[in-house]
Amino acid sequence: MNIKKDDIFTFPIEDLSSDGSGVGKADGFTVFIKDALPGDLARVKIIKVKKTYGYGRLLEILTPSPDRVKPLCPAARSCGGCQIQALSYPAQLRFKEKKVRDLLTRVGKLTGFEMLPVIGMDDPWYYRNKAQYPVGTDRSGHLTAGFYAGRTHSIIPVDHCCIQSKHTEDILPAVLAWMDRNHISAYDEKSGRGLVRHVLTRAGFHTGQIMVCLVINGRKLPASEDLIHTLRQISGMTSVSFSPNTARTNVIMGDSVQTIWGEPFITDKIGGNSYQISPLSFYQVNPVQTEKLYAAALDFADPGPEDVIWDLYCGIGTISLFMARKAAHVCGVEIIPQAIDNARENAAINQITNADFFVGKAEDVLPEAYEKKHIHADIIVVDPPRKGCDKALLDCIIQMQPRKLVYISCDPATLARDLRILEDGGFKAEKVQCVDMFPHSVHVETVVSLSGK
Repeated sequence: MNIKKDDIFTFPIEDLSSDGSGVGKADGFTVFIKDALPGDLARVKIIKVKKTYGYGRLLEILTPSPDRVKPLCPAARSCGGCQIQALSYPAQLRFKEKKVRDLLTRVGKLTGFEMLPVIGMDDPWYYRNKAQYPVGTDRSGHLTAGFYAGRTHSIIPVDHCCIQSKHTEDILPAVLAWMDRNHISAYDEKSGRGLVRHVLTRAGFHTGQIMVCLVINGRKLPASEDLIHTLRQISGMTSVSFSPNTARTNVIMGDSVQTIWGEPFITDKIGGNSYQISPLSFYQVNPVQTEKLYAAALDFADPGPEDVIWDLYCGIGTISLFMARKAAHVCGVEIIPQAIDNARENAAINQITNADFFVGKAEDVLPEAYEKKHIHADIIVVDPPRKGCDKALLDCIIQMQPRKLVYISCDPATLARDLRILEDGGFKAEKVQCVDMFPHSVHVETVVSLSGK
């Protein structure tokens, strides 16, 4: 049958895609439908047709899935942050575990690994310690801030977010009131004009410390004393800063940060270690699950007192310092200088002397150290961004052949790709552990244990 735009069909939803869209068949033709869930009997309007698949709009749920629940957040369907909040939490965990397993076997062509049960949260709400709120104006010209709607840059105003730390609830209203009071404009992406682009917040779950950093389209922040006075009224406020970003880009943060009040960082704890976190630092957003994630990584690495570990994409040294207490020496590599400054300070704070940190790209630093300084590694830990590891880095790891490799991934598709390369180079993926760091979203963190030759 010839499927056309604006056709309407009724069919059951059979699966979820990797981005959380429902998947069904209209007369055998695959259709992806936002907000539809497996088990729904749905009435769907076709809105786009490709050669082998199409996209549909959910018109009506005739019979709801047994796993469908009422979202806690009223903006869950329009906001792009929680793609699967309407799916029961046990079903979310099943989806994520299946997603990782399918990608590893189908894309990575991996066999013979042990898939451990996914680690979920006892209470999957108010878990995030970081938010980046875009600031703009609504159709009436009033200031607004919140989150982008899915696949757009349209701001959904958010008064209360069910996954963000409750510590930071008063920050957005305070910043918007300060802007309104001082006639400070919001950035407009189309014209490139306006000052305030984003409001970054961070919260220390164990310390109660709070950070606010405004990303601005300029080099100076007007009425800064009024902003400081306003934000200091919020309990736990520790750091107020701004980051200049005048580029016409989707990159949120600028390259630098200027502290205008308090400390240039906040402090939090993971597993007994204290960590200083600056606005540009990478730090896992879910502190409860981070302890479980790093515990799994430590268990997979199983370092001994004579082991040398290289921790690549180390951020502020969280995993490095986790490992250092059981290893002979740890070397961390991170491209962001401010994060390495934090890592060195974190080592000093925790009185850890067997860890060194290096600024640079992992794919540059490790090969140079291996080829020119003839360093070795008993264990290598990688925790790359979503794009995965650079091919040059994987080639170097294969040459070095550490006894163990622990791969921590936030994107199972690039994980599957990289594991295939590593297995072809002599490693064997043995254990896979999913950790739900991002409840109600489609994202999942995965730790993989690999053995060398």
